[in-house]
Amino acid sequence: MIFKEFDRGSLKILPLSDRKNKMTVADIHNLDYWPLYNESDLDRLVLKIAKARENNKEVILMMGAHAIRRGNSRFIIDLINRGIITHVATNGAAAIHDFELALIGATAENVEDYIKEGEFGNWEETGRYINKAINNGYKAGLGYGESIGQMIEESWVGCEVIKFPHKDTSVFAAAYRKNIPITVHKLIGADITDQHPEARYSALGWCSGRDFLIFSNTISKLEGGVFLNIGSAVTGPEIYLKALSMARNKAKQEGKEIKNFTTAVFDIINLDRLYRKDDAFSPEYYFRPKKTILIRTVAEGGKSFYIKGDLGITIPNLYQKMIIIMK
Repeated sequence: MIFKEFDRGSLKILPLSDRKNKMTVADIHNLDYWPLYNESDLDRLVLKIAKARENNKEVILMMGAHAIRRGNSRFIIDLINRGIITHVATNGAAAIHDFELALIGATAENVEDYIKEGEFGNWEETGRYINKAINNGYKAGLGYGESIGQMIEESWVGCEVIKFPHKDTSVFAAAYRKNIPITVHKLIGADITDQHPEARYSALGWCSGRDFLIFSNTISKLEGGVFLNIGSAVTGPEIYLKALSMARNKAKQEGKEIKNFTTAVFDIINLDRLYRKDDAFSPEYYFRPKKTILIRTVAEGGKSFYIKGDLGITIPNLYQKMIIIMK
């Protein structure tokens, strides 16, 4: 049966200059920012990360977009530059915030206002440039994250030159510059860029699929390393779980194991029974970072930590403690 599709060509797309934003580059913390936070598990986690890097093991950062929204870009960039973070994995929303901050120095529209008349998400530069980067990346055989990083770092897409006055705030550009994987694990329809007529869903799917395989390859080297999940409640844990299953499947065939590694979850949820399994009648059972990252995947010999708090506080503290111990 042939079903009618929505015509994206009928949309009124507005320039970013018309949009009011809730965050600017002034909200990105400087590297000397160190808010008060005392948590002994964070100190123990820092030691695990330091040991992993001393042994040349992977330190993977899986983050939701809120890690950027809370002003942590410079901390993440510096950890990349210092060789502490070896892989960044994230979602389409994080790519959008990172891109907009680099391009116009602002991001995070007011959804409550713009959804009223259907203006939400229908912004020209974000939709056009990100999709052009993906379309070109698809033709070149690049993943989603690398395509975005290349565009921002090299200031062009296709034959078009784009100025990024705030390129220094871009996590994607930093990863591209440092030549470490930055992978985007996309859900088509979840991001405002999917509304734009420039979006080619075949390219989005292929590039994100390539990123999943790149991520899975890094997970296959997780033995002795660290996996950090920062503010990703559903997508991150699920992608990590599938990648780890693939990695362990291959490792077993080769007579190897992926069991001794460290995981950490950074979130604001109160967890009463932190490392105990819950039944399906417990609300905590449905908080995937707990059962997947803190319990199930480290049950054979790994170690896990739950770092509770505002990401605008916990991530700066992680950074400051890492810098001290890695000197």
